[in-house]
Amino acid sequence: MKLQRTNRLRTVALGAIAVSGALVLTACGSDDNSGNGSGGGSGSTKAAGNIKCEGKGQLLASGSSAQKNAMDLWVKNFMAACKDIQVNYKPTGSGAGIQEFLQGKTAFAGSDSALKPEEVAKSKEVVKGGQGINLPLLGGPIAIGYKVPGVDNLVLDADTLAKIFDSKIEKWNDEAIKKLNPDAKLPDLKIQAFHRSDESGTTDNFTKYLKAAAEKSWPYAPAKAWAAKGGQSADGSAGVSSQVKQTPGAISYFELSYATANKIDTVKINTGAAAPVEATSDNASKAIAEAKITGTGQDLALKLNYATKAEGAYPITLVTYEVVGDKGNKADTLPATKSFLTYIAGEDGQSVLKDLGYAPLPAEIAKKVRESIANLS
Repeated sequence: MKLQRTNRLRTVALGAIAVSGALVLTACGSDDNSGNGSGGGSGSTKAAGNIKCEGKGQLLASGSSAQKNAMDLWVKNFMAACKDIQVNYKPTGSGAGIQEFLQGKTAFAGSDSALKPEEVAKSKEVVKGGQGINLPLLGGPIAIGYKVPGVDNLVLDADTLAKIFDSKIEKWNDEAIKKLNPDAKLPDLKIQAFHRSDESGTTDNFTKYLKAAAEKSWPYAPAKAWAAKGGQSADGSAGVSSQVKQTPGAISYFELSYATANKIDTVKINTGAAAPVEATSDNASKAIAEAKITGTGQDLALKLNYATKAEGAYPITLVTYEVVGDKGNKADTLPATKSFLTYIAGEDGQSVLKDLGYAPLPAEIAKKVRESIANLS
């Protein structure tokens, strides 16, 4: 099921801006959150300016559609400056993107989860003499959207969410929900919990949150594929958000932009902080600020603190990566790959993100990403 909407973006004012703050995503999985499905998107085109063009020919990539709107504009700007390079990024979903990269079909992949050890091992067969590494480019909040008639201000915690998505809490007027919302008029309505049917980095990150913050109530290992029993499923963030919009009693998880675009109410999370935390870009950035680099060498995989209790920190977040070989990349695409990644990780590439509902990388991480890109071989 595809979400059809027009993604109107105001003109992007390019120039130096502070590289800090929140990170907001648009989607993850095989879905489309923009009105136009092909490269370019809308927004302002960056003139050749500081974009350094190296290489030529076609650069193929695929993966997370969390990056789709950013990729559309990045590709548009880059190709306007670099006439000899054709960048083709397909938002096939994180799982599919990784598989294509591991099959040697693409120069890099977009993924909302860092490579697993077995995927790193597999990547050595493709990038001879090297391995796949994770370069963070974006991050942001995963909203919990719901449709409960008469309730437009809902608070839930990790334990209650875990039980809802594991079919242990089945009615909206359950005592556990009442306790968290003493002033709400909760109806005697069946909960319709929707999860992703496709393998998704959004599912992976959402279940990492449930496991970290409600381990006793969530017995399943975090994964891209949904593991809990019961509930209903739909394809992509577009699919689950569409179901929430049209189904009384529904609840699901998806990137914040889907809630905004569809005017879907979102849950505030009781983390144990002084006040429940809303899903906003600024609140997500407070949680992402606690992320630790766990990768070694040129790999910059991050570990998020899903159980954060910091004031105003929204805990259900994800970081999305470009996955590329550190060494052993194909000689015919390496120059163009480095040129394109250098642009999107640089000041010009990062500075176009806020008007797309994203935000630039924190300065320290952006610097490390650019250093890793420069060393690709």
